[in-house]
Amino acid sequence: MSEPAQYFVYILTNKTNRVIYTGVTNNLERRLFEHRSNQVPGFTAKYRCHKLVYFEDTPSVEAAITREKQIKGWLRKKKIALVNSVNPNWDDLGRF
Repeated sequence: MSEPAQYFVYILTNKTNRVIYTGVTNNLERRLFEHRSNQVPGFTAKYRCHKLVYFEDTPSVEAAITREKQIKGWLRKKKIALVNSVNPNWDDLGRF
């Protein structure tokens, strides 16, 4: 069975931009729906991380997981700088 051609690393936050969650998926639209409907138990449901503020695509699942781990290892300040570099107003990019 062949792999999907695209994987995504994404960052979610809540209304107040007080928490940051980084994840990986092969279907960004589906995954965002799952987060927003609280189908994903844990951190994102608890802190209502429903606002997509950053994403990037990668060609392979390995590259996506490596990038996700890299971002998760950063200090909050660096994650904020990453979001600010492409989305300075922290708009919700998840309006499909």
